Amino acid sequence: MPRVSSCFSSFAGWGVLLCLAIGMKIPAVAGPQQQALAAKTYPIRQRPVRELLRTQDPAILTPRVYNSVTPENAFILVSLSKQRAYLMTGRDGEIAIDTPISSGKAAGMTPKGSYTVLQKDQDHRSSVYGNFVDRKGRTVRSGVSTRIDSAPSGTRFVGAPMWYFMRFTWNGVGMHVGILPGYAASHGCIRLPADIAPRFYEKVKIGTPAQIIE
Repeated sequence: MPRVSSCFSSFAGWGVLLCLAIGMKIPAVAGPQQQALAAKTYPIRQRPVRELLRTQDPAILTPRVYNSVTPENAFILVSLSKQRAYLMTGRDGEIAIDTPISSGKAAGMTPKGSYTVLQKDQDHRSSVYGNFVDRKGRTVRSGVSTRIDSAPSGTRFVGAPMWYFMRFTWNGVGMHVGILPGYAASHGCIRLPADIAPRFYEKVKIGTPAQIIE
């Protein structure tokens, strides 16, 4: 909880000097390093934005189980409420990878249901979100959507990279490498850490079952 303390000091001829010191303690999270950080107090103005974001627990890979996963028995489970994804040996099998994700930022953007991997593309790029670049490849406008933005004269659209893309729906939902800010923030896809996406990718095939739950 925030802690606020005020002190008032009087000086002859100078009136009253008000001193306000504000500090906030960071909630403790798993891991000794994070707990040590949580014990400190930081002035609000000096705290970088990254410290205000919730830190997700890191990915856990169990080598024994991971080595037993094959494209024939792999199963993907995604939990929107937990913001976690799991690579498993079958629907009721053991968990090979337990990883943080970032799913759709609004309800329904990442639809719940049962799916299969429809496409695999290691160097996939978005057909909707990306940048407008000029003839020399310089970005003129970033973070655009082809659904609402028009390319300025002399520019072309370059889709945002979605490396190790595993498609679940033909309207754009899938898993791929992406930024994980600590909460649901995507346009519908399921973002994975850069070191975890290739491990999912190599273990699944077109037709691998996947389930997205609350």
